[in-house]
Amino acid sequence: MAITDVQGIDELNEKYEPFRTALEEVLETSVEFFPVDDLLMAASALQANQLDLVWAGPSEYVTIHARTQATPLVSLIRSNYYAVLVVRADSGIQSLADLKGKTVDMWKVGSTASHLAGTKMLLDAGLTPQVDYKAVMTGENDLESLRLGKVDAFVSGNPRYRAILKALNASEQDYPIVARGDLLPGDVFVLSSAFSSAVGAEIQARMLRGQNKLLQGIRSVESLTVRFPEDSQFSVANDADYEMIREAYRAIGQDKFL
Repeated sequence: MAITDVQGIDELNEKYEPFRTALEEVLETSVEFFPVDDLLMAASALQANQLDLVWAGPSEYVTIHARTQATPLVSLIRSNYYAVLVVRADSGIQSLADLKGKTVDMWKVGSTASHLAGTKMLLDAGLTPQVDYKAVMTGENDLESLRLGKVDAFVSGNPRYRAILKALNASEQDYPIVARGDLLPGDVFVLSSAFSSAVGAEIQARMLRGQNKLLQGIRSVESLTVRFPEDSQFSVANDADYEMIREAYRAIGQDKFL
């Protein structure tokens, strides 16, 4: 099993060992971590039959789905998983329309809640990427560029925004939310095409029946409790739910990911 947003075996063991153990119990089979550097490595490993199961974020899922015949099994839905666009309290920016001619930090290319969901949110407000506003990818997982005035707004997933505020001992009054996006589709567990549909259906059914144990494994790690609230749940994966991600990729001219 690979997890696309985790690099290196040390982080896998540190954060996801309780989940791996729970998954072994639910599936009644051994589960081994397979570290990947990025989503393309995960896709290649699936194609080469080196990898069986991948836990992928929404943006990673649509790219893996486009490159492999892997089967989406279950989605992990989070009630707190949506994009927020925040500004400095003294910015004077009160709506998305006020961002015309401004610079927006979207963290990194392809990030689900920052880049893609942020782009979709601004598109829905009538703002065209790199025409009505300038999107920059600082790669900084914090509010530093916004604090220093290097950018006018910052887009983040809500859980990450809350974690940043806590780390800075700041409040929402310091960095107010101007707008929030729609609830994002969940992370997806995809199975290699080397397995039969019957095996896929069995794994899917077991994960759905054993979701309480799986979620306990995830939430037993303190750093994951912000990302995965108590009401998180597994559901049958539906590829159509990820069309909003594809729409955002097309809007920024990144069809190569599709």
